[in-house]
Amino acid sequence: MRHSFTIAAMAGVLTFLVQGSAKAAEPRVELGVLRCSVAGGVGLIVGSSKGMACVFKRHGADETYQGRITKIGLDIGITKRTELRWAVFAPTANVRPASLAGRYGGVSAEATLGLGVGANALIGGSRNAIILQPLSVQGQTGLNIAAGIAGMTLSPTGD
Repeated sequence: MRHSFTIAAMAGVLTFLVQGSAKAAEPRVELGVLRCSVAGGVGLIVGSSKGMACVFKRHGADETYQGRITKIGLDIGITKRTELRWAVFAPTANVRPASLAGRYGGVSAEATLGLGVGANALIGGSRNAIILQPLSVQGQTGLNIAAGIAGMTLSPTGD
């Protein structure tokens, strides 16, 4: 029961942070959804770094990316493969292919005891104009707790 409260509290705080930063930003256009499959791994107390494969579902053709997500802060435990989904926002709907390529930064929080939840709100990409807002909290399995600053890099795969 205490674990459920911790997970709910972390998700609530992260949702508040994401909504607050999105409201302060200039108006944005939703371009589509970025779905990423993140490799499992071990949290090393002060951080972690995991590879991932992503598909950006947008109007027109899908784009594929590979990347790495890094967390700095509290990250203790082991997780299996995780699926992440973000709504992708930009200042305009007219963005070139591969515009999601680049570096991102933001906040991250997750808690897992068997089944768990988490979210990562990130800003970056082409000219730091892309906002990745968690579409829903991530689902993962394992034993882990993490909170801190998240960084991510994306590169187009050329598929």
